[in-house]
Amino acid sequence: MSTTNAVAPLTTQDADVLVAAAHRTAEAAGVTVSVTVLDAGGHLLAFRRDDRAVLIAGETSTRKAYTALQLDAPTAELVDAVQPGGLFHTLPTALDRPLLFIAGGVPIHRDGRLIGAIGVGGGAPEQDHRFATAAIEALV
Repeated sequence: MSTTNAVAPLTTQDADVLVAAAHRTAEAAGVTVSVTVLDAGGHLLAFRRDDRAVLIAGETSTRKAYTALQLDAPTAELVDAVQPGGLFHTLPTALDRPLLFIAGGVPIHRDGRLIGAIGVGGGAPEQDHRFATAAIEALV
């Protein structure tokens, strides 16, 4: 008989905590953002777009989350790969859209396993990355 070490999946309650923490951090910095949280299968668990955020911020936060999930890496670490002469410029997704390689997407791990991703859009790339990582820190 084999034993499997189950890892608790990312829940909607977890997603609500992530969204609230990202928004609190962004508001404290005076930035309006959109936040997307996906589970390990790429399903939308939570989304919030501040009415003051630019409309494209919602699409951006979703693409950042998908990028982080599919590549299991913070999008901030991928920026150099898409520069001219980098390893790649775009990578198609199942949605037949290119992935967006700008800081602000961060994979979420529990017990060393990928359980989802968060994407934040609306601020400068470095800010979005900071808001996403602060949200993950609030989850633990």
